[in-house]
Amino acid sequence: MASPLLLLLLLFCSASAEYGDELLRSAAKEREWMVGVRRRIHAHPELGFREHRTSALVREELERLGLPTRAVAGTGVVADVGSGRPPFVALRADMDALPLQELVEWEHKSKVDGVMHACGHDVHTAMLLGAAKLLSQRKDRLKGTVRLLFQPAEEGGAGASHMIKEGVLDGVKAIFGMHVDYRIPTGVIAAHPGPTQAAVCFYEAKIQGKTGRAETPHLNVDPVVAASFAVLSLQQLISREDDPLHSQVLSVTYVKGGKALDATPSAVEFGGTLRSLTTEGLYRLQKRVKEVVEGQAAVHRCNGVVDFKGDDYPMYPAVVNDVNLHRHVEDVGKRLLGPDKVKPGEKIMAGEDFAFYQQLVPGVMFGIGIRNEEAGSVHSVHNPLFFVDEDVIPIGAALHTALAESYLTESSGLNQGEDLSSH
Repeated sequence: MASPLLLLLLLFCSASAEYGDELLRSAAKEREWMVGVRRRIHAHPELGFREHRTSALVREELERLGLPTRAVAGTGVVADVGSGRPPFVALRADMDALPLQELVEWEHKSKVDGVMHACGHDVHTAMLLGAAKLLSQRKDRLKGTVRLLFQPAEEGGAGASHMIKEGVLDGVKAIFGMHVDYRIPTGVIAAHPGPTQAAVCFYEAKIQGKTGRAETPHLNVDPVVAASFAVLSLQQLISREDDPLHSQVLSVTYVKGGKALDATPSAVEFGGTLRSLTTEGLYRLQKRVKEVVEGQAAVHRCNGVVDFKGDDYPMYPAVVNDVNLHRHVEDVGKRLLGPDKVKPGEKIMAGEDFAFYQQLVPGVMFGIGIRNEEAGSVHSVHNPLFFVDEDVIPIGAALHTALAESYLTESSGLNQGEDLSSH
């Protein structure tokens, strides 16, 4: 005779399989609508803080579902679904496109010259709208409230920080974000606990000297030499000053000086990017870059200044996934998609403004695969040939729904002292 524990486990597995199948079937029924939404967004891409058409589409679809919306951060949209009472859990999608010319010829190619959805944000928006529909259909089951965040300006505009200023996280206990990943097969998810994406900033340095004729260098103050020493010195900051087990990047991506062959320029400019898997590490790197540039300039009788471009390119903190929420993503993913569809994620040195949310509430950002050679979904993001396997959209919508629904059920049970093993 089977033990009570084994019977409980079998009942749990059976209930989980039934739940997952039901949710995936519901999502599949809405596939045509979700894909249609995505294609409408893809054909009319908009840059950060200019997502007016996209924002209007999102509000229209949410209001058709009976969900009141409010505008935030200019072109952002927020809506709540559920009881309207705590606990609150947030799901986030980004909406902005990139300044890039699409090279993929298909019926729904970008109609905006030089602008393209080359990072999957159109897919993210369609998946979250799909989740809004599924959650609305299942709102009587929700043990709290799901807040849907449609965010502008992820691509360098730090849209998340603007959303936060307008109170989108008020009352929220956890937040989930999902991003398409061309490296893993469609429908597979990859998550990583702890630090997973880099803190990022950009910088520009200017070393000011004194121009003069090349044949009389002693009468000049040469910024070329000073800049050369500064660039070489910067390369020592990570190799000689940082723990080898840390992940950091310091890149000089351009140098600009004079054009004359017979005279030294009055100034040399150079710039690039700094990245660290910890926010604290990026702050240390910024401090040392400033010291090195100013110090090398002074040694060579020049003046050096560094601008970290905070107004144009706000610094992004590091993405640090909450361990418990990471475990929740893995558990829900295995129950919904199957154990073979959940893989370990990888750390990357790209930035993601989802990190701003994580500074205030526990959160997790994870990848969902879109790789499908047959569909041509094989190119990396920020590539003019980027193309998406649209089969991912109903899967992502179902996953958003399951993550929020399960989180609220578990949180409600914990708050009320229930035995969650009975669910």
